[in-house]
Amino acid sequence: MHDKELIKELQRKALLIRKYVIDSVYRAGSGHPGGSLSIADILSCLYFHEMRHDPKNPRWPDRDRLVLSKGHAAPALYAALAMSGYFPVEELKNLRKTGHFLQGHPCMLKVPGVDMSTGSLGQGLSVGIGMAIAGKLDEKDYRVFVILGDGEMDEGQVWEAAASASHHSLDNLIAILDRNGLQIDGHTEEILNLEPMQWRWRAFGWDVIEIDGHNIEEILDALHEADKNDKPTLIMAYTIKGKGVSFMEGSLSFHGKPPSDEQYLKAMSELNQAEEELNG
Repeated sequence: MHDKELIKELQRKALLIRKYVIDSVYRAGSGHPGGSLSIADILSCLYFHEMRHDPKNPRWPDRDRLVLSKGHAAPALYAALAMSGYFPVEELKNLRKTGHFLQGHPCMLKVPGVDMSTGSLGQGLSVGIGMAIAGKLDEKDYRVFVILGDGEMDEGQVWEAAASASHHSLDNLIAILDRNGLQIDGHTEEILNLEPMQWRWRAFGWDVIEIDGHNIEEILDALHEADKNDKPTLIMAYTIKGKGVSFMEGSLSFHGKPPSDEQYLKAMSELNQAEEELNG
């Protein structure tokens, strides 16, 4: 059992991430709200409890690394970084704006706290493996977290990387699969049926933990269990695309579309109400 106040605080952080996602994408007039909202709880647990990192020293050699392989979910990552203190939260209002550094996809050369530039799907796990191997060679105890989208599973490079990770016994590598069941073209199983997904990963030599990706306690328990494994771990987090905003939940149309004026007001009203209920 985890401390109730810790759970509530991480839930608050996740709600705030969601509010920043909606606000920044709305102001930008473009972006990817659906897949950003689905990983808010995961990012909350990582940045505000689990990961070892220092906003005052973003390149600290002993920090845990995070690779957002599904780089289009950058609005959620930017929110977590800003809330952690890597840059002012006011910058979130400048997402995708010329002359500012928060691009549509994460850029490690411009954004403090971003460990890898991403956006080309299928490549993040390979990068994470490189980081994990480097940690072993340098005798460092940092961990590498890679957040994958389930649409990415169509990419052959992901499975080459999966085989490589188990071959090298990378117990310092934790991949988190955002299993919301939707990708830009439709339902994942209609585009390319990879079920049973969990058994495919186990066949590639990974330990697999299946969780509700919106349950803070289950996320924390999975991360704790992954720390004890002697092989790479895949946390299969079952999520809802657009989580937290009623008309975005489970909707393919908000994969890469900002809310209208009316939708923005409704989304923020729902999130504010959720926040009041949590605090009440």
